Amino acid sequence: MSDKLKLGIPKGSLQKSTIELFRRSGWKINVNGRSYFPDVNDPYMECTLCRAQEMSVYVENGTLDAGLTGKDWIAENNSDIYVVSDLVYSKVSARPARWVVAVASDSGIKTIQDLSGKKVATELVGYTRRYFADKNIDVNIEYSWGATEAKVVSGLADAIVEITETESTIRAHGLKVIHEMMQTNTQLIANHDAWKDPEKKKKIEQVALLLKGALAAEKLVGLKMNAPEEKLDSIVSLLPSLNAPTIAKLYHSQWYSVETVVSSDTVRDMIPVLLENGAEGIIEYPLNKVI
Repeated sequence: MSDKLKLGIPKGSLQKSTIELFRRSGWKINVNGRSYFPDVNDPYMECTLCRAQEMSVYVENGTLDAGLTGKDWIAENNSDIYVVSDLVYSKVSARPARWVVAVASDSGIKTIQDLSGKKVATELVGYTRRYFADKNIDVNIEYSWGATEAKVVSGLADAIVEITETESTIRAHGLKVIHEMMQTNTQLIANHDAWKDPEKKKKIEQVALLLKGALAAEKLVGLKMNAPEEKLDSIVSLLPSLNAPTIAKLYHSQWYSVETVVSSDTVRDMIPVLLENGAEGIIEYPLNKVI
């Protein structure tokens, strides 16, 4: 590549999980103290730490060629960028987060229509204004600088619009969810001009491919075992796989080596059954990428 790919890494809550995802994908990103320019073991890439809230702005204006940020902040900034890939991961779980409208548990407000003339606090101001305007609900939207859940309890707002994955923090503040506005997840995005550049596009596609492979591998494990010839068919019949298990005859033996990839959620129940059906020497191992 004639120019390095300028890649934005989200600073803050997603930083640790993003850097770990890149590590499993083959890129070691080393954050040095307070530097906003981490080292990366790729001569064709340079990284910049950037708040997820601002990422799409810098990708849109070309300061960055590509970056990772939430679908929510792209919508908030109304950014004109190219979405390369959805990457469903977060700081807490591997599922999309939700922006919800919440009110006090004992509030008489039951629907978002009941918020007409009321005050709503949120960090997602632009999107929230457009959302309520599209539904012809006249609300007063105020920016929240933090501790948004406490705004209703302290009487500073009638409702909040806040992001949640488990609703545990919302419930802990004595609030209840009355409406879901949007689901959001991390997206790999690109500047339109960078995407039109053949070399940069190829590099961005490489990043997308390996990140998705690493995410797919999170839910899978490799399973390897030995099976006697007379019980091979029954053991293989117990094994799910991406295509079919890999089977190899052991040297000068009536035994076979069987290897497959299975869901990490099912392997704990599968191993005892495999043992009962004659499998031996079972090995479970983690996967970095599945492509």
